[in-house]
Amino acid sequence: MKKNIFILLIFLSTNSFAQKSDEYLNFIKDLKIETQVDKSDKTVYDLLNNFYEETLQSEAGEMKPETISKIQSYYSNNSSKNKHIFNMFFAYQNHITETAAAGKQPNSKFQVDLICDLEEEIKNVYGNVPIIILIYKAEALNSNGQSIESAELINKSLITFPTSIPLKVYKYLDSKDEKIKLDLVENHSNHWMVQQFQIK
Repeated sequence: MKKNIFILLIFLSTNSFAQKSDEYLNFIKDLKIETQVDKSDKTVYDLLNNFYEETLQSEAGEMKPETISKIQSYYSNNSSKNKHIFNMFFAYQNHITETAAAGKQPNSKFQVDLICDLEEEIKNVYGNVPIIILIYKAEALNSNGQSIESAELINKSLITFPTSIPLKVYKYLDSKDEKIKLDLVENHSNHWMVQQFQIK
């Protein structure tokens, strides 16, 4: 599976997506064929929520060793359920990381396509979408020049997740709402995103 993801990322480096390509569609199809779907198995859902809590919501923004171990154990187990979701998430993460490491801009069309397909797949399996997917979707939309759609998603997501620091940060950056700024400065000044965006 890592080979398939690697091939897709190489393809991305030389092509732009005016529409979903055959390579992209085959990639998603292969992921679904190679996994066992089980709506009662919440392992992936829980891992995604752990990923959010530890890397986005926490002040340090670092994953705990035990969570890393759980992810490695899940990924290396051939009988793990709903692995297509994890692999789509991994492909998204890998694209962002690889392009940043190379000093390039990510393929925003690919970001939006993949995160929307990932959101749909999670809905089909679990009925609910973890907050990390909503945050990534808002980032992808904004990166793709869809700032209005991104702001709408952030506003809607804040209704469901009112204590989310990343959502508050993005809401403030878009709206410059002084109440949100005050909350971030007074209650979350040590959070890595508040410091990264120099909100003070």
